Amino acid sequence: GGSDLTATAIGSALKVDEIQVWKDVDGILTADPRLVKNAVPVSQVSYEEASELAYFGAQVLHPIAMQPALKSDIPVRVKNSYNPSAPGSVIDKVGNPERMVTAITCKRGVTLMDIHSLQMLGAYGFLGAVFSDFEKNKVSVDVLASSEVSVSVTLDKKQREEDIASLCKDLSSFAEVELHADRAILTLIADVERSSDVLATVFRSFSAHGIKVEMMSQGASKVNISFIVREDQIDDAILKLHSCFFEDQCDVGLVEAGQVL
Repeated sequence: GGSDLTATAIGSALKVDEIQVWKDVDGILTADPRLVKNAVPVSQVSYEEASELAYFGAQVLHPIAMQPALKSDIPVRVKNSYNPSAPGSVIDKVGNPERMVTAITCKRGVTLMDIHSLQMLGAYGFLGAVFSDFEKNKVSVDVLASSEVSVSVTLDKKQREEDIASLCKDLSSFAEVELHADRAILTLIADVERSSDVLATVFRSFSAHGIKVEMMSQGASKVNISFIVREDQIDDAILKLHSCFFEDQCDVGLVEAGQVL
């Protein structure tokens, strides 16, 4: 990431027309090519989309490396040093607003934590109490979903087991806590304004193939819809969704504008 940051910082200072970052892939791909053999390069993505992709597992360009280019509104082109004739992917402020789904990525080895407290129903400060304990035990969260009396969060494998155990002990003073290991986050970088169509396709596919969604998060980011599934189902889930959104081989039918195609 250091060389990428150097490139964008220098390019930003010089106010160049385009910054190029050379990697070993043909740009930003629709999925991990090690799993999805039919993954293809995405011609154009926004800075926000690229940042979400990087955070949830796509190792192309670190979000920090994009900051100088973003501040100066200079596009970044990701190209392949082993295939210089490939056009690569352009990262800019706009992306491609006409596209329903940009890419699929995932984060493996996460733990799902469910926190439930009926005694906090209607009480002030439930979320404050929960996250005060997270801060105290230095435990960070990837994805979150909440209601008035419950919170579900994901913890990645970088969290220390002793810190999680201490957190659970503190939370147990006012809530019931359940941990579910061996989970994965499947993230769609998508047009959230078309989320009804995206979600209809996703759940039709998951239902048909027995893939259980244990948690879902959407809204804080305008380009990200995340699903928590068992880790032993993540590969199948990615392959099925990639077939639907990028290969025109959706076995349950792609939903677009409310119609099943």
